[in-house]
Amino acid sequence: MADVKNQNPRKLKFFLISIIIISLGIIIAVFLVYRSMLDETVGLKSAIQSAAKMSLGKVHQTATRDGVIEWSLDASSVRLLDEKKQLILDDLSVVFYMKDGKEAYLTAEKGFLHTDSNDIEVFGDVVVKNDNYVLKTEKLNYEHTSRILFSHVFVEISSDSEKLTADTIFFDLNTKKTMLEGNVKGIFSENINL
Repeated sequence: MADVKNQNPRKLKFFLISIIIISLGIIIAVFLVYRSMLDETVGLKSAIQSAAKMSLGKVHQTATRDGVIEWSLDASSVRLLDEKKQLILDDLSVVFYMKDGKEAYLTAEKGFLHTDSNDIEVFGDVVVKNDNYVLKTEKLNYEHTSRILFSHVFVEISSDSEKLTADTIFFDLNTKKTMLEGNVKGIFSENINL
């Protein structure tokens, strides 16, 4: 009978020690997995930062031709990708200056400025406004050499008296001519003068 009583505390002690060792093993395993996940995240962040040669906060940039300012750009943050000659822009706004002294205002969530050509690509809640119209789309490009704004995704143009939609748009900032293509639809109010 004494042997049975002595074995029960030993078995209980062995059982408790086994539970503690197993628990410690699980905690160490979870810690190591978590740490390796953190190392991967840090590695990914450093890879992105090393690809960007330079990161800056608020930035203002202008483009001129023959001494005339053609556009000015502001962004909340900028990263330079030197090998692609691109600036990656966040929360940007661009003012395009027309020959007649009027201006068009563009805003977007993100974009690229090609530093070798001054071409701009923007995407994410893109809005372009002037005195009369508001253009909305998800992606828009600006070709600096010819001063053309264009988009190959759905666009909506609206004013007080009309609303137009299309699959693509080309807008020449020099001539102010607009070309819409693909599923062009329009709604005009009764007060429109033709």
